[in-house]
Amino acid sequence: MANITAQMVKELREKTGAGMMDCKKALVETDGDMEKAIDLLREKGIAKAAKKSDRIASEGMTHVVSNEKHAIVLEVNAETDFVAKNDNFKELVEKLANHLLAVRPASLEDALKTEIEDGVTVQEYITEAITKIGENISLRRFDITEKSENCAFGEYIHMNGRIGVVVLLNGTTDSAVAKDIAMHIAAINPKYISRDDVDADELAHEKEVLTQQALNEGKPENIVEKMVEGRLKKWLSDISLLDQPFVKDPDVTVGEFAKKHGATVESFVRFEVGEGIEEKRR
Repeated sequence: MANITAQMVKELREKTGAGMMDCKKALVETDGDMEKAIDLLREKGIAKAAKKSDRIASEGMTHVVSNEKHAIVLEVNAETDFVAKNDNFKELVEKLANHLLAVRPASLEDALKTEIEDGVTVQEYITEAITKIGENISLRRFDITEKSENCAFGEYIHMNGRIGVVVLLNGTTDSAVAKDIAMHIAAINPKYISRDDVDADELAHEKEVLTQQALNEGKPENIVEKMVEGRLKKWLSDISLLDQPFVKDPDVTVGEFAKKHGATVESFVRFEVGEGIEEKRR
């Protein structure tokens, strides 16, 4: 039997919002398996969904720049919020963004090896900045989007660089329309463009959880299938960009808003500072 620690209980509570005792019982029942414990709490109706609170936000900022053909969104991390708001740090991020947009490296490893100044690589440039600023700094990630004719970039920076978005629309060159959709993506954080993009295994897993949840609620088996079908449709609309109510006009979906302007959403990239970085355990 796994040793269920107070830290594990705390982590499960943060992820699900369930009570301490419920979290402890779930971990005991699942022999300490965090993901299975989350599913168990959801099946019992104690937790509506995993909150992914293990995404501990490190400091830093995202940034977006573009030219006629390409757009880049990148994330640069620092240790403290104080440094992230420092003008020298902001200038560093701006310079890195413009450089990477110009050279368009294929990977982070390649990016760090490119020359940002005569005889100075990106890695060396960042190392020099670390010496000057006195805090660890790292280029964490970047993504470059290319557009063709009759397309538009939508760029949006939220909360002074906490979130950066680039969206690519096809069928329009109206950057204002694209920016509105980028703003929606920043605010609502969709996981997919369309419900058709949802991975089959993820869909099957969610259906299984919702089915068990309905059965545990004591619903008759003959209506469970219809209940699950309805809840699954709601879940799909929550995570799919085109199905979401548009933030600037909730009476229409994002898909309807785009169609009204003759556009389709080809792709989007959304970076939020620190997302996916797991908390270091002491």
